[in-house]
Amino acid sequence: MELGLYTFVENTPVADTGKTLPPEKRLENLLEEIELADEAGLDIVGIGEHHRPEYLSSSPAVILAAAAARTKNIRLSSAVTVLGSEDPVRVFQQYSTLDLLSNGRAEIMVGRGSFTESFPLFGQDMNNYDEIFAEKLELLIQLREEVQINWKGKHRPSIPNRAVYPRPKQDPLPLWIATGGSPQSAYRAGALGVPMALAIIGGQPSQFKPMADLHRRGAKEAGHKQQPLSINSHGFIADTSQEALDVAFPAFKHTMDRIGKERGWPPMSRKQFEASCTLYGANVVGSPQQVIDKILHQHEIFGHDRFTLQMSVGSVPHKKLLRSIELFAKEVAPVVRKELAGKESAAGV
Repeated sequence: MELGLYTFVENTPVADTGKTLPPEKRLENLLEEIELADEAGLDIVGIGEHHRPEYLSSSPAVILAAAAARTKNIRLSSAVTVLGSEDPVRVFQQYSTLDLLSNGRAEIMVGRGSFTESFPLFGQDMNNYDEIFAEKLELLIQLREEVQINWKGKHRPSIPNRAVYPRPKQDPLPLWIATGGSPQSAYRAGALGVPMALAIIGGQPSQFKPMADLHRRGAKEAGHKQQPLSINSHGFIADTSQEALDVAFPAFKHTMDRIGKERGWPPMSRKQFEASCTLYGANVVGSPQQVIDKILHQHEIFGHDRFTLQMSVGSVPHKKLLRSIELFAKEVAPVVRKELAGKESAAGV
């Protein structure tokens, strides 16, 4: 199993000081976090796209290019690119360039997005939300497969037999589709022969198994081989479970309560948070052993190929976040990989 991190580069008041970092300092910290993840042996880092004041990630490809210059092995992905409000040609060119800069470590993860600010910002119509996404996804897939593009659509100007450059080192450039639980999106990803990332940030993970089943069914019915599956979760790791809860809760609460005001959710209580961090809950928060147990438990449900953790749900102290990354890479990842390798060996895989 591949193990890694993702972030939206949230920049909100840090719990221990109550102060928000200068943007340039938060980005400096982020690059230090990515460097540590690379040096410690994690497999992937993803940067999500948001266009809101509390995030610094409106341009993930730029951040990932900076990370490419300071890392050697870790894969570099968007998480996600909001494709409905982007131009697929520019997305392909940006990530092809990133792939060249990183010597073949780039990935694109596309989705419809959890916020809508980018649509009016870039003059996009929200009335045909899914149709626009599907059309642009079709073009992006064609761009990966063909140099010379001859394409017509409803929501983007046609491309009359034009070549698109640069070409990436990887052929094809890896593409994932992310979903928060849409059956249509899960089936579509499989039917297109594209890996899927499933975001589980609430409820019980077992409730999401039908999404994984639909992804596999879509691939099978379209004649594709089974495509990789990633589980993307919120979480935090500390030396003890109590410390993990104490550090993570204020940051989680700040973020979830802010979003909750917009969406009609009640404020998060400590009791609710702790319930979500148990073995059967959505949040992967705890000691290294608790996190190991939770990843392996979820693997029994999904049989997934990748697991990524968003440790910056709200702003936690930088040193605590570095320690969380270190524990993930040095104490959690080796055990998870060994356990799953043993199961595969016993099964003759």
